[in-house]
Amino acid sequence: MNATTAMRTETMRESRFRSVLKGLTWRFLATGTTILIALAITGDIRPALQIGAVEFVAKFLVYYLHERAWAQVPLGAVRRQFGVAEVGE
Repeated sequence: MNATTAMRTETMRESRFRSVLKGLTWRFLATGTTILIALAITGDIRPALQIGAVEFVAKFLVYYLHERAWAQVPLGAVRRQFGVAEVGE
């Protein structure tokens, strides 16, 4: 890894806005799946939607906090910590 790549790796971070967008798009897909599963089990749309609503809020918050925690870790830091070679080395 050259100095420019190392510097870029150290300073690149995912923005909060990107984390929110990723969380929202994933939650729509995952919550839709949860609603369909709940509907298949209960046979009733009302509890399926209630389960989906609670699941959406809870898991979006957990995902966002997880993303922000990882955003604090510089890119490549985990590989360096564990001595794992980067792809192409």
